Amino acid sequence: MRGSYSVVVSNNLMQFKFTVNRNITILRGDSATGKSRLVELVREYSLNGNSSGVTISCDVGCTTLAGIRWQNEIKEIKNSIIFIDEGFDFISSEEFARAIRNSDNYYVIATRESLFNLPYSIMEVYGLKNKTRKSKYQVYDRIYSEFYPLYDDGIITNKPDAVIVEDSNAGYEFFKAICQKEGIMCISAKGKTNVYKTVKDCECGIILVVADGAAFGSEMERAISLRKAKNLLFFLPESFEWLILKSGLIDGSEIQDVLAHPYDFIDSEKYFSWERFFTRLLTDCSKDTYLQYKKDRLNKHYLNKKEMKAIREAIDSTVDRDNWLHIGDGN
Repeated sequence: MRGSYSVVVSNNLMQFKFTVNRNITILRGDSATGKSRLVELVREYSLNGNSSGVTISCDVGCTTLAGIRWQNEIKEIKNSIIFIDEGFDFISSEEFARAIRNSDNYYVIATRESLFNLPYSIMEVYGLKNKTRKSKYQVYDRIYSEFYPLYDDGIITNKPDAVIVEDSNAGYEFFKAICQKEGIMCISAKGKTNVYKTVKDCECGIILVVADGAAFGSEMERAISLRKAKNLLFFLPESFEWLILKSGLIDGSEIQDVLAHPYDFIDSEKYFSWERFFTRLLTDCSKDTYLQYKKDRLNKHYLNKKEMKAIREAIDSTVDRDNWLHIGDGN
């Protein structure tokens, strides 16, 4: 399944309006914010159709998943958006992650917990924003709910004293080279699950975390919690490979077309997370060129003056303002 889908779920008292862009969407929030009510409305419609009093507008089917038969139900559902309410232990299990890894469905999961087995994007973690529209008859007041993103992909306002990079491969090598030019400490966390501990143990003043935003959603809450004790900044592009593609170093108008609306090109059945797609795209498009890309080790040509400058400009265009990465000319 691929594509971006607008969804409207409503009855005579409530309306939920939102867009689903990827295979995994996380809906956060405390009790009584409307998460469970959304899932309930979808469940009512899937059981009773129009007689439920619920209407759903979407180009694909919408249904729910619950109970001990969830594994069998997943196998039976095709090309649909599946809504799952919080309170079911299976959503945090490795079994659930394996079951949806090659699924041709999208999933909207209401939960107050971080689901560490799922590689979901920071850009697909949402809260619910409610607005009540009054009628002259109090009983008919209607609540309109919309999703709003809880996180962004990066605001760099100060030059850091240390940069902590999620991986230990090509991306780390690139940022380490930049940091050496700027006289900044650069540390590899050796995996996203180690970012929290690496930041916690770091004694530097201003710390910048660089990670693949396409799969860092599950780590974001506990990483942000460290802001109580740390001066912490984040730069979370889709992935390092995405930055290279965005830089324009690799020829091909089709690449910029993909970057403009990746959801139309990324098949959820084939790619569990978007950063894997961008890695494959960059690897294939750079093959047999001087910029041939391998994730496990950075091609030295990416550290040339021209190439480094192009990637740094791609970084500048991604964050909200000019930042320390723009200092210097890449020599």
